Amino acid sequence: MKRQTAQRRAILDALEHAPGPLTPQEVLDAARETHAGLGLATVYRNLGTLEEAGEIILVHLPGESARFEVAGRGHHHHFRCQTCENVFELTASCPVAVLEGVTLPGGFAVKHHELTLYGLCPSCQDG
Repeated sequence: MKRQTAQRRAILDALEHAPGPLTPQEVLDAARETHAGLGLATVYRNLGTLEEAGEIILVHLPGESARFEVAGRGHHHHFRCQTCENVFELTASCPVAVLEGVTLPGGFAVKHHELTLYGLCPSCQDG
C-alpha cells in the first residue's frame, strides 16, 4: 500500500463510518467533512488504489452504480431504501446460508450468493 495521505485517510474514514456501501459521490460528500479540498477525481483514484490493496471492496447492486465498503467485514447482505436510496449493511445472520454447498433440484450446487433487500428504512417510514 502506498503511503497514507490525508485524502486517503478521509476516504477510508468516510467508508468506515458509513452505514453501508457508498458511491464515489457519497464518499466525496462524506470525506469533504474532514478534507474540504477533496475532488471527485482524487476519490476515484484513491478508491482504485484502496481496492487494489484489498482495503476496500466493490459492491454490486443490480441496476446501480459501483459502491464501495471497507473490506474484512465478512459475509453480509444489504438493504436499499426505495425512498431515500441509501444502502445499509445488514448485520443479522444470513437467511440463506443453509443453501451454501447444498445441491438443489436439477443438480445446481450453490457456491456463493448475494442478497439485497428493498423497502423503506426507518427514517423514511416515519416520514
